[in-house]
Amino acid sequence: MAKSFVSYRLGAFALAASILAGCASMTPSTPEATVEQRATAYWKARQAGQVDKMYALAAPSYRKVRTFDQFRQAQGTAAAVVSAEVTKVTCEAEKCTARLKLGVTPALAGLKIGNIETYLDEIWLLEDGQWWHHQDL
Repeated sequence: MAKSFVSYRLGAFALAASILAGCASMTPSTPEATVEQRATAYWKARQAGQVDKMYALAAPSYRKVRTFDQFRQAQGTAAAVVSAEVTKVTCEAEKCTARLKLGVTPALAGLKIGNIETYLDEIWLLEDGQWWHHQDL
C-alpha cells in the first residue's frame, strides 16, 4: 500500500512539473512579445466592454491615484472598437511603444459612416517587474 501511494505521489509530481514547464514555455521571452500579448489582452477587453480587465492592466502607479470608477468614466463612448491588432512593438529599457491597427465605428448622431481603420501608438511601462498600460492622468 505504501509503495503504491509513493508511486502515485511521484506520478502526480511529474505531471504537475510537466504542466508547469508547459506554462513556462508559453511565457513571452522578450519585452516586445510580452507587451504584444498584454496589449492584445487590453484591447480584447475593451472590445468586450470588460473595463475591469482594462483597469487591471493599467500601471499600479496610475491605479494609486485613479479609482476604477474614474477610469471607467474616462473611457468614453465616442467610437466602438470593432477590431484591434498589434502591428509592431518597439522597446527601450523601461518603455515600450505598441503600434495598433484599430477598426472603429464612430458614434456620430444621424450619420452612418461605417467602420474606419486607424492606427494608434500606445505606451507600456515597466513597473514592479511587469509591463503595464500607460494612462494619462
